[in-house]
This record gives sequence, C-alpha cells and structure tokens, in this order.
Amino acid sequence: MPRISVLAGGILSFVTLTVCPSAALQPDVIRSIGGLPPRIVRQFEEPAAFQQAANGMYYVFDRRAHAVWTVDPGQTLARKAVTIGAEPGRILDPYGFDVAPDGSFVVADIPKGEDRIQIFDQAGTWKGGFFIHGNTGVRITIGNLVLNGIGAVRHTGRSLLVNNPESDALFTEYSLDGRSAQSIGRLRPTGHEQDRDLHVAMNRGLPLVDPMGGFYFVFITGQPMFRKYDAEGTLVFERHIEGREIDELIASQPSIWPRRVEDREVPVVTPVVRTAAVDTRGRLWVSLAVPYTYVYDNAGDKVRSVQFSAAGTISPVSLSFSPRGTLLVTPGCYEFAVD
Repeated sequence: MPRISVLAGGILSFVTLTVCPSAALQPDVIRSIGGLPPRIVRQFEEPAAFQQAANGMYYVFDRRAHAVWTVDPGQTLARKAVTIGAEPGRILDPYGFDVAPDGSFVVADIPKGEDRIQIFDQAGTWKGGFFIHGNTGVRITIGNLVLNGIGAVRHTGRSLLVNNPESDALFTEYSLDGRSAQSIGRLRPTGHEQDRDLHVAMNRGLPLVDPMGGFYFVFITGQPMFRKYDAEGTLVFERHIEGREIDELIASQPSIWPRRVEDREVPVVTPVVRTAAVDTRGRLWVSLAVPYTYVYDNAGDKVRSVQFSAAGTISPVSLSFSPRGTLLVTPGCYEFAVD
C-alpha cells in the first residue's frame, strides 16, 4: 500500500493509504429486462440485428434465412417483410442492415458478386437501390457472420453511410438514390501499406451517427480505436480503446497475417471489436471480441465497462437503442435498461 509523509507541528509522520480501484472501471453486469418472446425468436435462423422504429415496430435481420422480419409493438406476431432472391426487392447473401427512425430500412447484399444496397419502406416495400462497384475488399468475419457488414451500413433517414476504405476514405455518405455526397476520414496508418488488402482490412469499421452532432467511426480490426468527426467531416478527436479485459487479446495479434484463397488470396483478419452503437446522450458503446462492452462519453473518455447477462453472458453481435432508450441486443433479441 502507498505511504505519504505528513509534516504537522514540526513532526514528520507517515500515513498508510488504502487505494480502491475506481468503481467506474469495474465491469457492471446488466441483466435483461425482456426482449422478444422465445416463441417468436425460434422462427429466426440467425438474428444478426434487432432494432425498433419510432412507431414501435421491431425489425429483425435474419441473415442466414436471407430475410428481414417485422414484429408488431405488442410482440404477438412476426412476419417476413423481405425474402430471399436476387431480383430487386429481394435479398441474396445479405451482410448489412439498418433501420431509420421512420421505419424505412436498408439491406446490403451481394447477388452477383457485387455489393448492392436496397432501400425498403416500413412495410418492406422496395423503394430503390444501387450497386457499389469495385468494393471487393476483405470481409471481416467470425464463422459465417460478416461483422464489418452488420454495422457498416447506416441509414440516417436522409442518407446512407457506408464503410468503404477501398475508396481511400473511411466511409462515404450516399444519397438515397446512390449519389456520393461526401467521403469522410483518412485511412489510418497500419504499417501494411504495401499489402493493399491487409491495409484496407485494417481500416474496416463502423460509421455511426451521433445524435448530438457529427459521426463516430470505430475500427474493428488491428489496434482498437475510434474517431469522432463533426458534421462536415472534420476530425474532432481520436481515442485508443484500452482495458485490462482486452490486454491479452491485443497482445495475441499476429505480426504476420496468414492468408487463404477465396476468389483470390486474401489475408485472414480477425476482429477485435464486434459491434458498436451510440445512445441518445451521445455516449459510444463498443462491444469487443471478448464478452465486454466499453462505454465512452462524448469527450471520448471511458466511463463504464459492462457485461450483458440473459441466458448466460452475451457477446453482442449487434447493439441498437430503442426509442425509449433501452438497448436491444443480438443474439437472442434481448432488451436491457442501461441507465
């Protein structure tokens, strides 16, 4: 224990202090307050995202079934709003999904080996879509789950944010008819600039809208970190993601990355971050490849470390905040009160 010297009345004495760790750094266990009923969840093959619109309607992105489900606010009935298929209005090999506050939603898929983004209204009626040509970089996966796709498409209601490091920017804002509005964020240095595929893979991440203004971008591979940008795309700050829970994970990152053959030889890059979301107060929630989630205030300082518990400890693959401020989590389609 540390000792300090105190001079009082000309007498030098020593006092032993007991230093307690900050309570904010101790992981909090947050237990589920509910979620979709098991009889509904059992209908899904792989619920990869779970969100709620302002009107109370729930949306579930069922990646393995190539489908999007809607669930009524009373959680009594689930129906498939979008089903499998390569033609416009259907989805094939989907990897990205997001719901706007008005209930319209976006799905990114790969029907012909090219990235396609489609927009649907709140009932699942097709409203339009476009292809992003040349986006052929490494996809970051755990098993069959494409992590950089799940959160890498964001529907703001007026535009779409897409992680697109192949364009030499971290993410691009598109209009709903597919026109590029602005590109935001320089790629970070990785030390692998001579290996284009690996350099791009190390700049995969999640663009997020801050309701207080501007954007966050969370890197999901390599050195875990995030950046904050203002509404014009100017960098505000950059922060490293650190904590004792991920020390071993960071230390185990390879210096030479193995490769595998898909349609070509590509590096095998595993994620450090699984998903992230921003709450109504502008706090950033970052879920890691280990079952912990760090919370950062809007100045970029870590204020909390949490674990989610439902049927055991959950490692989230998606996070989203409901209109009333609760946190919706997959797998399991659970709901948590977080304040």
